Amino acid sequence: MMEKPAPFVQPDMVFSVSDASALLKKVVETAFPRIKIRGELSQITRATSGHMYMTIKDANAAISVIIWRGTPVPFKLEDGMEVIVTGRFTTYPARSNYQIVVSEIEMAGVGAILKMLEERKRKLAAEGLFDSARKKPLPKFPQRIGIVTSPTGAAFQDIQNRLRERFPVQIVLYPATVQGVTAAAEVAAGIEYFNHANNVDVIIVARGGGALEDLLPFSEEIVVRAAAASKIPLVSGVGHEPDWMLIDFAADVRAPTPTGAAEIVVPTKLALMQEIDNLWHRLFNNFTTRLNNAKSRVDAINIKSPRQMVMEQMQRLDDTGRTLAIIINGKLLNAKQKMDTVNSVQNILENKLGLLHQNVCHLGQMLNSLSYKNVLQRGYAIVRDENNTIIGRKADGLTPATIEFADGVLKLN
Repeated sequence: MMEKPAPFVQPDMVFSVSDASALLKKVVETAFPRIKIRGELSQITRATSGHMYMTIKDANAAISVIIWRGTPVPFKLEDGMEVIVTGRFTTYPARSNYQIVVSEIEMAGVGAILKMLEERKRKLAAEGLFDSARKKPLPKFPQRIGIVTSPTGAAFQDIQNRLRERFPVQIVLYPATVQGVTAAAEVAAGIEYFNHANNVDVIIVARGGGALEDLLPFSEEIVVRAAAASKIPLVSGVGHEPDWMLIDFAADVRAPTPTGAAEIVVPTKLALMQEIDNLWHRLFNNFTTRLNNAKSRVDAINIKSPRQMVMEQMQRLDDTGRTLAIIINGKLLNAKQKMDTVNSVQNILENKLGLLHQNVCHLGQMLNSLSYKNVLQRGYAIVRDENNTIIGRKADGLTPATIEFADGVLKLN
């Protein structure tokens, strides 16, 4: 139980309303210069001035809350959200009520934080900030490594020690707080600094383990967007193995710890020596194989004498001549057969013409034997009228007319 303060106002003292309000204000602000209150938010409103007004409550009481414009609020405030506010009590004489002016606000309870992180993750993923196609490969042998972390934290010391053990490189530190209301802005500024200066080969963002609330700066949008926009490959080494912050999804590589980040960005001396040995053996074996193959090809070469080479060429010429003779003789024989065929066609045509001539003569003889002129030669005559129509009866006889004999035509008028 809190002790009840002793009264300092005498019963017979009389105050004006303003004096009493001012005295009450002074007493409240003196008694509560800084206080933390946990409760549920409700009736959240934002004035045009940028100030935010709301109520923090529990099952039995409610207190008015003011967050002045410019006060850091690391997450979106919603009705029903459980929070812890840090601030000072004061009074508002014009309405005769008391209120708390907030300087810091944080989520209360892991469940609320995880819900907020899940919603933010879905939003940023929908923008493509976590796409694997955006990931950049790490350089194999970086010369300068930029580190964004607290210079006094254990994470920085662990990274230095592990880099020194594995592969000496130059370290460039951007000092940043890794916890509190300014941590997110400082970490994002460190990432942007290295990208603007372009003075390192890879960036490590690191922080040791801690409570979920302490790691929240590494899930702020400003940090995630800076990591996704980095042109320099970025490794996230925040917290311990089970801890997953939103920067892990935007980074090019996620390390389980700050020490793990140092192990990822540089190889070990022993690994390098083994790799060099492996490369040497592969190179030696490859060279030996090529040399043996070349020797085998040289040994397989059979050097011939000039006489033998000339004789082989002459043999090839003889073979070619025989082949040409066979081809030419074949073509000549084919041509002769075609000529013989043409000559036989002429004989066939002459025979056909002779037969046709005989047929014509025979037909001519038949035509002569059937001609009416032969009848006229035997003493007959043909009578025709003026229309050259043959008159076969006496009754049809008319003049003028013509009578055709074997030796000529007689006209009758």
